[in-house]
Amino acid sequence: MRVQGSNHGGRDSDHAPAVIEVLLDITPDPELDPEAAERPLRRLRAEIAELDVESVRPVPVGAAPEGAKGTDPVTLGAIIVALSASGGVFTALVETLRDWLTRQSARHRVSLTVDGDTIELEHASDAERQQLIDAYVRRHSGQ
Repeated sequence: MRVQGSNHGGRDSDHAPAVIEVLLDITPDPELDPEAAERPLRRLRAEIAELDVESVRPVPVGAAPEGAKGTDPVTLGAIIVALSASGGVFTALVETLRDWLTRQSARHRVSLTVDGDTIELEHASDAERQQLIDAYVRRHSGQ
């Protein structure tokens, strides 16, 4: 898995805010059939698109995350979210992922990667998941 930080064309004299790219690898519960697994992934992508993000796009075919099983990253739920490095959008993204996982009855797994630093969310209690998320957000939001 790779995430490349960028400033979306570079900073100009107006000091445009930096844009970072976050790689999300959502692996559906392996016990679900592909169609049943795809529905909640589409809902999650729609929820993310409603945030104040620059873009939400699938990882290009042929660029599956390292260690991924299969060859179709779109089916796996690999997406890149471009967002402002400031303004709390990163925290909102992480909270959206946490809330989505909490609402799911299936055993989905979400990996979130920023600048080579990955956090994987699955099978944790709410308290454990919150502690991991809080530490991760602090590392990447300057808090």
